[in-house]
Amino acid sequence: MNYFLRASLLAAVTTLSVSACVAERPQPRAEHYRPDQHPAYLHALADLRAAHWLIQHRPAENYAMDENEHIALDEIGAALNEIKKAAIEDGKDINDHTPIDANLNRQGRLRDAAKLLQHVHEDVAHTEDDPYTRGLQQRALQHIDAAWHATDRAIADLKR
Repeated sequence: MNYFLRASLLAAVTTLSVSACVAERPQPRAEHYRPDQHPAYLHALADLRAAHWLIQHRPAENYAMDENEHIALDEIGAALNEIKKAAIEDGKDINDHTPIDANLNRQGRLRDAAKLLQHVHEDVAHTEDDPYTRGLQQRALQHIDAAWHATDRAIADLKR
């Protein structure tokens, strides 16, 4: 094979490879998109950040977090990562920090965090019409529920 033929073949293969990588993925059909039935990822991110803060900040210097609080923080971190990915896939601006949408009644930081996690679950559980994002949504829901249950266990531990 001469040099020109090899270079042409390499250029053709490279062009096909690059075009396959940047090919636009199919978008959900616009007539099926209903914002009221779409996950509220930005609200969920705001509520998750607030729940993380409530669990992480101790009420006193001598207070030590228990194992369930650590589990809740780890699960919230994992849920944040999944929801950020899903929000980006959904075309949302994850730097848009919306206010939390739960009315907290100051019953205690763990109870407030549990209420926020309940709202996060409701925000994320809406029907996802983008098939590429459904896996991220399901993994996020698993982490949210695990954080919610760990927070409930931490509340139960305080009652003992």
